[in-house]
Amino acid sequence: QVQLVESGGGLVQAGGSLRLSCAEASGRTFSSYDMAWFRQAPGKDREFVAGIRWTDEFTFYSDSVKGRFTISRDRTKNTLDLQMNGLKPEDTAVYYCAAEKWAADGRKATEYDYWGQGTQVTVSS
Repeated sequence: QVQLVESGGGLVQAGGSLRLSCAEASGRTFSSYDMAWFRQAPGKDREFVAGIRWTDEFTFYSDSVKGRFTISRDRTKNTLDLQMNGLKPEDTAVYYCAAEKWAADGRKATEYDYWGQGTQVTVSS
């Protein structure tokens, strides 16, 4: 069972940066998993942010974060990171790390079986 733990959230001013990290807590490696970051703001559905394929490290992003956020995987540390630059108040949400052996589309929350508990990101204007 893959156990994911996010860290790195916090409060930042608009235009600032944060780096989120997702680690595997049970000692398993998730290097052979497709992985993604999602976020959920109060009163809204969980939405896709960024994803990475395990086969070729192909990365893909939602239009709202493209050019500002970067997803990456560190296989030696067994972590998944999300570098967030140029943060906006509308980026405020709880951010979740997700993993799945094979996610056909990669942008749908229903494709992922393994989730972290989330980390809060708040961007002030």
